[in-house]
Amino acid sequence: MCGIAGVFNFHHERSVSRELLKKMADTISYRGPDGEGFFIDSFVGLAHRRLSIIDLGSGDQPMFNEKKTISIVFNGEIYNYIELKEELKKLGHSFVTSSDTEVIIKAYEQWGFACQEKLNGMWAFALWDAAKQHLFISRDRLGEKPLNYMLYKDSFLFGSEIKSILAYTGAVEPNTDMDELYLFFGYVPSPNTYYKSIKKLPAGNYLVVKNNKVTEHSYWDLPDIDELDLRKDKSKVNAELSELLYDSVRMRMRSDVPYGAFLSGGLDSSSIVAIMSEISSFPVKTFTIGFNEKAFDERDNARIIADKFKTEHYEKIVDKSSLEKSIKDILHHFDEPFADPAAIPTSYLAESAAKHVKMVLTGDGGDEVFTGYSNYQSELFAKRYQNSMPGFLKKSLPAMVDGIGNIATGNIRYKLNRIKRVLDSFNVTFGERLITKFVKIPPPEIKQLLTGNAFPIENFISDTLGNCRLKDPFYRLNYFHLKVSLPDQMLVKVDKTSMANSLETRAPLLDYRIVDLIYQVDKSLKMPTYTDKGVKYMLKNAMQNKLPNEILNRRKQGFEVPLREWFKDSEFDNVLTSTNSLKSLNQKMIKRLIEENQKGKVDHGTLLWRILLLQRWMSQAIA
Repeated sequence: MCGIAGVFNFHHERSVSRELLKKMADTISYRGPDGEGFFIDSFVGLAHRRLSIIDLGSGDQPMFNEKKTISIVFNGEIYNYIELKEELKKLGHSFVTSSDTEVIIKAYEQWGFACQEKLNGMWAFALWDAAKQHLFISRDRLGEKPLNYMLYKDSFLFGSEIKSILAYTGAVEPNTDMDELYLFFGYVPSPNTYYKSIKKLPAGNYLVVKNNKVTEHSYWDLPDIDELDLRKDKSKVNAELSELLYDSVRMRMRSDVPYGAFLSGGLDSSSIVAIMSEISSFPVKTFTIGFNEKAFDERDNARIIADKFKTEHYEKIVDKSSLEKSIKDILHHFDEPFADPAAIPTSYLAESAAKHVKMVLTGDGGDEVFTGYSNYQSELFAKRYQNSMPGFLKKSLPAMVDGIGNIATGNIRYKLNRIKRVLDSFNVTFGERLITKFVKIPPPEIKQLLTGNAFPIENFISDTLGNCRLKDPFYRLNYFHLKVSLPDQMLVKVDKTSMANSLETRAPLLDYRIVDLIYQVDKSLKMPTYTDKGVKYMLKNAMQNKLPNEILNRRKQGFEVPLREWFKDSEFDNVLTSTNSLKSLNQKMIKRLIEENQKGKVDHGTLLWRILLLQRWMSQAIA
């Protein structure tokens, strides 16, 4: 796990500046505090910051082949490097290190660009082939490791983080075309960023830079399968899943440094800890975050697992006093506005864990892979609602709920508002319904916040879902989560917060073999009923005899932050209303949102958080 950066000058007579290359690496030193390395071959320069996890003595980078014609900088871990190494030895290759980095070099020598298909892991790497005079840049299948790039004047620049590119170029103009997507999502989806000209390399893709040309290619995608061919052989799928779960965890426990696990007490992280405890010969170190607000606190559930598996358990509390520091940390480490509130507790969780270990396993990806979000329940219910509900009730029921909600207060009002939104969404197309899932106020009101032109969310949804062969809304929602929100929100959050604390995270549930398997399973097995019992049904089956019933049967609770309560106080009002740098947003609308949130009419905490971070980021970006 590391940080990488580099330069390719299209004018080959112009050498790369070592000073600028080092500056690019220094900006991400926290990603690799254990060492640094540089390589310059005239017009190509590679930089590396190392966090040592495997092969502590001989894994320094950049790394080279024997003839020094191939050099590589690599961020991530190849979990099947031992198996690949044995395969490559049989094909005549020899090795001088115990590093997974050398395995990538040899795999490239053997299979070329097809080496990516052999790798099981998380990665972003840049490989310079001096003989072929091309730079080969790859990102892992699901997007666990980030890679940003930019065409700047007569150069191609890349880095694990945007700040490495900015260290070379200086300020880059903000891309306000992303305002609408950001307000709906709380992040900017690939391949865009909030900077003009800076791009993200999408998950499962690679770049080839040669001469004065950059070409992008895809080497992996979700299985291309028809709905009529989805698997329904429950016992066989369950057996395959159980075997893959154990193999995935086993490979991700390969480490030359102390490690542990994030534990929320939910099904995903509890499953990982259960399997780790069965494999490990010593107690697993587990780390949990909590809140003083009881409705958001999961420590009791985490303790159930910690007690059952006799883990070495650590807890940390996050409260509102952490908010200002969290805002500054998010603005610095994420490089662009990123408004998933869970970044706050995740950052403190990583900070707590880093005091004891250098690597943790997590339950990340479970909701996306095993269709665990409540949105999947609503999609199943939507189909029944549309097919069974009398027409007059479809029209009148939302208005009835809205009327009751207008006279209710507190949590009851918030819940009724949510039910009203859900009922309204049942009467529109899936694409329109998907858009309503991102915000808690009607989409037209989000658009009223915008005073300028921005890329419409409808176009983005249409473009994304246009690549999905499956037609059932349940499957299309799963496609969207795996292709957009997982790589651009969930995994960004985990990577940025963990690496800011020099901590490596590994996600066994995102082993591509598990993703491929479950994606091809019929929804009748994934969620046989839209009640809580049907949520993550396949994972529950696989862990049936491993976890306590309290965990298997508990209602899903997301890793949420009490923003609604924190924003009811007035201390953030001045920041939110001092939006001189947000000329593209409607100031009167922002004030209305603040008033409604304070009076308890509507829960605007999430949207106000997005606006606050955009305002703070924009004031820095244009300073």
